[in-house]
Amino acid sequence: MKVVSLWSGGKDSCFACYKAKQQGYQIVSVVNFTNSDGSDSVSHGLSADIIRRQANLIGIPLLQKAMPRKGYTDEFKVLIEELKTKEGIEGIVFGDIYLQEHRDWIDKVCGELKVGAILPVWTNDTEKLIRDIIDSGFKSIVVSTRNDILGEEWLGREIDDKFIKDLSAIGNVDLCGEKGEFHTFTYDGPLFKEKVKFKKGNKTLRDGRWFLEVM
Repeated sequence: MKVVSLWSGGKDSCFACYKAKQQGYQIVSVVNFTNSDGSDSVSHGLSADIIRRQANLIGIPLLQKAMPRKGYTDEFKVLIEELKTKEGIEGIVFGDIYLQEHRDWIDKVCGELKVGAILPVWTNDTEKLIRDIIDSGFKSIVVSTRNDILGEEWLGREIDDKFIKDLSAIGNVDLCGEKGEFHTFTYDGPLFKEKVKFKKGNKTLRDGRWFLEVM
């Protein structure tokens, strides 16, 4: 089955793409949504350029699309209809884990589009999932945190066993950051031909979130 895989640049979407490939899906492109001016990814604040470098090193064509603040669902549906016509896609890979309101949206939109909803990491056990991601060889760092939960000192932290231990000690924080507690940038792993070369830049606080610049 030909599919597209939604791509934020973080660990969950990356691992979902990896698992979908293992399951035999033909991924014709990874789809990354940017802000309206096309400079940064919508969810993680990563630059459009670093996303392009990721895609180049996983060897899957990248489709980047600027999305408006309002009318996201309509724009999403237009894009998928175009991909059905041009690429013959029959499904979409999502990196969602357990939030039911996300699953409800996915099922509704995919039902209307008449495409399959593929959720390779859909599970309630986020401790097992984060360990599976690490054990599979994926390398990621924290690039965004909710300031009311995790401070700027978490920016740049490697997602590893020590990270899991330290995060578990806080309590009431999802180990995969599924509720937006933190976001990540994945720079290496079995999907990649080689590591993404990058540098850590400035830390900034915007709208209650800390962001780490990745260049």
